[in-house]
Parts: sequence; structure tokens; C-alpha cells
Amino acid sequence: MPDEKNKNNGNFRFDMSGETAIVLVIGLILLLFFVVSLVRSNVVLDLTYSQFIKELQSGSIEEVKIIDMREIRGKRFDENGKSVNFVTIIPYFDDALLERLEQSGVSVVGDSKGISFGDILLQLLPVLLIFGVIVWMYRNIQNGGKNALSFGRSKAKRYDNTGSNIVFSDVAGQLEAKYELQEVVEFLKDPEKFTRLGAKIPKGVLLVGRPGTGKTLLAKAVAGEAGVSFFHMSGSNFVEIFVGVGASRVRDLFEQGKKNAPCILFIDEIDAVGRTRGAGYGGGHDEREQTLNQLLVEMDGFDTDKGVIVIAATNRPDILDPALLRPGRFDRRVVVAMPDIKEREAILAIHARNLTLDPDVKLSILARATSGSSGADIANIVNEAALFAGRVGRKCVKMEDFEEARDKILMGVARRSMVMSEDEKRMTAYHEAGHAILHYTQEKADKIHKVTIIPRGRALGVTFSLPEKDEYCRSVGWLKARLVVAYGGYAAEELIYNETTTGAQKDIQQATDLARRMVCEWGMSNLGPIALGTVDEPIFIGKEIAQHADYSEKTALRVDSEIRRLLTEALDEARSTLRKERTKLESLTEALIEKETLDDDEIRKLWGLELPSKQKAITTAIAPSPSADSEAKMMTRSSGEGCTAGCIE
Repeated sequence: MPDEKNKNNGNFRFDMSGETAIVLVIGLILLLFFVVSLVRSNVVLDLTYSQFIKELQSGSIEEVKIIDMREIRGKRFDENGKSVNFVTIIPYFDDALLERLEQSGVSVVGDSKGISFGDILLQLLPVLLIFGVIVWMYRNIQNGGKNALSFGRSKAKRYDNTGSNIVFSDVAGQLEAKYELQEVVEFLKDPEKFTRLGAKIPKGVLLVGRPGTGKTLLAKAVAGEAGVSFFHMSGSNFVEIFVGVGASRVRDLFEQGKKNAPCILFIDEIDAVGRTRGAGYGGGHDEREQTLNQLLVEMDGFDTDKGVIVIAATNRPDILDPALLRPGRFDRRVVVAMPDIKEREAILAIHARNLTLDPDVKLSILARATSGSSGADIANIVNEAALFAGRVGRKCVKMEDFEEARDKILMGVARRSMVMSEDEKRMTAYHEAGHAILHYTQEKADKIHKVTIIPRGRALGVTFSLPEKDEYCRSVGWLKARLVVAYGGYAAEELIYNETTTGAQKDIQQATDLARRMVCEWGMSNLGPIALGTVDEPIFIGKEIAQHADYSEKTALRVDSEIRRLLTEALDEARSTLRKERTKLESLTEALIEKETLDDDEIRKLWGLELPSKQKAITTAIAPSPSADSEAKMMTRSSGEGCTAGCIE
């Protein structure tokens, strides 16, 4: 029985409308030309004019027809004496041609060249093509413009409210963002609840957050909770090379929304089209600005009473045009923050619910060890752990798989095949041991997690630290301890070899950047609580091309002096500590050369230190990712080119 959705009920129907008819006509014309040229090539022999003269002199020409004194058609005798048609072109005006023909006794006939069917087709073909395109466009416009000028239509993808929907329970954490969006859900479900009180739902909601925090997922969850259609479109889809296409797509998107109300129009990466107008080095972008103008007009012109809500997402709210952010357009700004430790545990539970986990895997420990990671980062870690477990043939995912996945994402694949000399390996071990010792001696430094001299990426060794909890503000004591730890590798190389290596490059860079921020941004120096220097801004949003120093040269000298003082004090403390702890430095170096990787438990046992009960619970935890806050820049790993020794993490 034919499918009910099939309008033809199983009967074949050939559609001759639109593009099919045009393609068919063009194909038939080309086929006709091919057949005509093929037939002519089979029945007529082409002769050059010189060959014709030779044939004429030899008496092989039977009769000729001269057409406009440019072309000769006739018959000739072949080797078997059969009459064969031929054609030749007269390349120049030959006065002796007729005389030669008379002398040879050839029958001569004159004629003029008429217009052939092929010539008619060649002349009519452009007209027919233009006429066909006009007819095609007219017919499609008559049908509602479904296909005409489709490049001006919106490229939004529609997700219906049927099937498996994404709801708020699928989004771990983000309680504040869900609370803000719950009003949108309730309005889409029951608009009279608000309209009878005279309230107006926001026309637009702007989701602001770092990449990977789940902005798109939240927008889909709003549609899923409300049970309405969801139109998804990227900001870059509005901008094309053709002028006016972006504005046309904006109009079409809002028309689709009105026809399918209630629904949600989601514009991802709106900064691609909503950037500040007239800004940037060399002026603005006309097409993008026209598209933005149309978006502003559309958001002013539609009424939320119809149940159409615009949700946009960006990680660069600072570059958006002020007119886009004013009340009446994007009335509400919802911050989608990086997950805290409880939210990371919930995210891990969602992504790991389809995995077969070993009983020793503790999601709470993994959450604590992924400080600063977004939801996308955590999903990637879980997937990499599962892939690694499958690669080695395990039946379940173990804690060490998460460890390997974390190291791979942070530093790259372990380069176990890399050939290192014993001297380089020992130097790397001293470097990392220097960092590790200072983690234990600095009271306010983060607790160490593990030390390894296995090369990963461009780093030959890494010292991982594990913070006790999520930190959103850092004290002066922690920052100064960080400076001391950063110089651990440099001081260890200097103490053992009386010289340093390029392996300290990233350590020095991290320490210098941190000290400069302490002096110029955080007021943690003898200059007092004063901000010195302006923050660099991108040229493309109309800011300054270069950073201007808003202080005198005398103050600049004092800034340099304070930075040098902080770094010198940190280096002196690192040198003094390592000289006192040289025995531990030597023993840890030898252990690293032997085992290549040591965790906190093994280091404490090596030195005979007490193993706290809390420390036992995290011996298998993975290392944290760099913090997402302003201190993240000083936590990045060292992977600069030319490193011959490892660097701190």
C-alpha cells in the first residue's frame, strides 16, 4: 500500500517545472549539436586547399560547388573509384581557380551560403536561455518565492518540539542562568500569566559566557522545556559577498519565526554580525552594518505577544554595538559562568552515565581536579578516557585512564619514543625536582600532585599542582609563593651546573608577567594601590592601535624597579631553599630518573614525610586545568621552542 504522505499514491509523475525543465532543454540542445556535428563528420571529407589543388591536377575531382568564393563543396574519386563528398575552405582570393577548373574539365556550379538550422540555434540560444530564466523566476515568485533567489533566504535550522528534547535537567549546574530563563519558558507556555498583569516579556536574551560553557545547550533547553520550535542560525550565516543578502536573511528569519510562533530564534556567535558599527582600523564593513541595521529594525518591529523570543550567544559582549544591547532589543543579559566544583561533578555524571566505570573512579575527585574546565572540556576528558581504555582493551574505564586523558589534552601525547641523552634526562629531573621541593616548602603554594620527566608536546617535563578548592581571588602570599615556585627550575640548574638552560624560558616569562600585574594592576607593591597602564584593546573594535603609558618616565622607572625587586626576592628565596634542601633535591632527582613519574604519596614516602589522610584520598586525582579567571595566564604550561628542561604547570 502506498505511503499516505505520497501525494501521487504510487503513480509516477514527471515534474517539468522549474530547474528540471531548464536543464532538460539545455541538454537536448547540446545533444542535437553533438548529433549534427557527428553526422557531418561521418559523411563529408575535409580537404585542405593545397590538397584540393593536387587532387584537381590529378583529375580526381568530379564536380564542385563554389559558395561565396569562400568554400568549395563537391565530389571526388577515392582510390577505389567511388565518389566521395568533400569540402574545403578557400584561404585567399585565387584568380586562377576557375581557369584550373576549366582546364581539368570539372563541372562548376556557383551558390550562396544560406542560414542553417545550427546557425539559427546558435543565435537563438542566448535568447532562449534568458527567457527560460525569466520564466523560472516568475513562476517561483508566483508560488510564494519558495525557490527564487534562495541565497537571500535564512539558513536557520529548525528543530521541532517532537522526539527527544533537551531540557534543563540535561544541563548540569547553571542554576542562576536557568532561573533567568525560566521566565521565558513560562511565558511561552502561558503568556496570559504575564500579559494580564501588563507585564512584557523581554524581546531578546543575550547569553554571555566563555567558549564551551553550554550557551547553545541552554537555548535548546529553553525550547525543550517550553515545547516550541527552535530555529538555530550562526551570526556568520548572515554575512555574504552579495550586498543586501544578510539583510534579506534577517527578514526571512523573523518571517519564519512569526509563521511558526510560538518559537525561539537562536543566533549563535552574534558578534560576527553585531560588532560595533563604524569601528576598526580602516572603517567599517558596509554589508555587515546593513545586516546589523536590519536586525535592529526587526527586533524593534516584532511583538513578543506572538510568542517569538530571540536568544543570542556570544563570548565577546564588549564588541557588540550599543544599539543592540539597549532595552527593547536584548533586554536581558544572562551570564553563563564556568562551572564550580559541584557543577563539574554533575557534568561528569551526565557525560559518564553511558560509560562502564571502575568502582575506584570517584567523580568528586575528578571534579576537584578539573578546576577551570568548561563543560566542553570535561566532555572531552571523559571521551578521551573512554577511548584510551578501549585502546588498551579494558572492560571498564579506570582512574588512570582519566589521568592519561587529562595529560594528553593539557600537554599532548606522551613522547615515550623520544631519545634523550642521560645528561639531558638528569638535567630535566633536577629542574622538575627544584619546582617540586618549593611546592612543599612554600606554605601558601598549591599542593603538589605529581612530577614527571616524560616528554609531552614540546615540554620535556612537568610539575603538576592541585589546589585544595576553587579559588576566585588570590592573595599576595599565594602570588609571591607562585613566583618562588616558578624560579625553582632555574635555581636548581644554577645550583647543580653553575649555569642555566633554555628550559627556564617559560618559567621566567610567567614570573615576569605575574610580577608586572602585581605592580601595575593589583597594587601589590610599594607603589601602592594604583592602576598603571591601559589594557590592550583589539584594533577591530575601534580602540587604540598601541598601548599608551598614562604615567611619567619617572614612574615607569619605579615600576621596573618594583618588578625587578619582586623577581629578585623570589629568586633569592628559591636559591636559599634549594641550598638547604640539596639532599632532598638529589634524592628526588634520582627517583625521577628511575621511575620517570612520582606522585605526592611517593615523594612523601621518599623523604619520610607524614601522609595526611586527606592527601590519601586524592593520590589518583588528575591534574587541574588552568584557571579560567584572570590568574589563568600565569598557570599555563611551558612549551616554548628550544626547551631543554621541563617547566612548571
